Amino acid sequence: MRVSKRRSAIFVSAAALLVTAVGATTGATASARAGLPAGEEDGELKFGYVLPETGQLAYLGPPQIESLKFAIQTINDAGGVLGEPVPDAVASDEAGQEAVAAQSAERVLASGVDAIIGAAASGMSLAFIDRVTGAGVVQCSASNTAPTFTDYDDGGYYFRTAPSDVLQGPVLADVIREDGHDRVALVGRADDYGRGLVQATKAALEDQGVAVTLADTYDPEATNFDQVVQRVRDASPDAVGVIAFEEGTQILQGLIEAGLGPDQIGVYGADGLRSEELATLVAPDNPERLSGMKGTAPASAANEQYVNDLKKFAPDLKELQFAPQTFDCVTTIALAAEQAKSDNPENFVKEMVGITKDGEKCNTFAACKELIADGRDIDYDGVSGPLDFTDKGEPGRATIEVYTYDDQGQLQTIRTEVSTAEE
Repeated sequence: MRVSKRRSAIFVSAAALLVTAVGATTGATASARAGLPAGEEDGELKFGYVLPETGQLAYLGPPQIESLKFAIQTINDAGGVLGEPVPDAVASDEAGQEAVAAQSAERVLASGVDAIIGAAASGMSLAFIDRVTGAGVVQCSASNTAPTFTDYDDGGYYFRTAPSDVLQGPVLADVIREDGHDRVALVGRADDYGRGLVQATKAALEDQGVAVTLADTYDPEATNFDQVVQRVRDASPDAVGVIAFEEGTQILQGLIEAGLGPDQIGVYGADGLRSEELATLVAPDNPERLSGMKGTAPASAANEQYVNDLKKFAPDLKELQFAPQTFDCVTTIALAAEQAKSDNPENFVKEMVGITKDGEKCNTFAACKELIADGRDIDYDGVSGPLDFTDKGEPGRATIEVYTYDDQGQLQTIRTEVSTAEE
């Protein structure tokens, strides 16, 4: 049973925080937030976030955080939501640790937010999704790609603007196959992200007649990855796909040292390894050692106007991965509130899917807000592309970037491809 969330400040006692730290149930969180009638309004749409300020994915924090702030400014420049400005988001760090991410989510919930953006990592979102959605608060992630979320029992309160790896896997398989490889080893993190993308890629490769000689996972907290490299070597592949985060630099180093670098076999990655700094992290004195490596990721830089505007807003921002998807999380939630004429998640959550499809197309908050005010159905096409949410609250189609590292170890985009979910 869903309960309406408290619209005023919630006092969180030291005892409650202690319960949080040891894993309180969703029901405890929900009951702590009860006490006002369902549908109670406070007139403000409040955001919070749980995103990586530290930890393995800290490089993904700035683009998402700055894009969230930019989205709020854009909304406020257009008159805010329901005639009121959107306040600054309540900030919190997911830190790459499940316990920390869960505690961060509790602190954000305690501030009385209507929606939480994040987490960046699928595993971190799984650490607190029950707490957020169980409290009747909307959660939207710009970078959770694990297939797990598609059928997750979230009561309809969880959304993502990043595509499921069910959409990314076939594109990664196409890239590997078109390079002429027919014996492929796949290794990935032993979490929902790694397992999901390994399986999606494996299935797509085998559908094309490619032999997958290894499809294995590893402990991302291991102190070294020599055994991973040895398992790849024993599989005698002509290409290897590495589904990793920061620890992937060690795996790539080991592959190069074992004679399995991009100049010997095909080496492929995905969104967790897509970084401007990857080549210098793998081979600081010789970044060209990564030349020829390819990979896939949800496209991040296709909207030139958005990119230019974001860089004006945050001129020191270098990485853009998942920034557009974050902007779309915030904008979609704001438009849903406008459509519902309510800042209560119990009301606007019902509009989240509908405003992304089957209506009059618009691609800015201001333009969509005007159409809503005129009583027209809208189809918000985001800065990351058409969202077309399925009933599961995720994109039914995705634009996937194919990237590579050139002969100087510089990250380059080869092309983008559209991937669509099977009906």
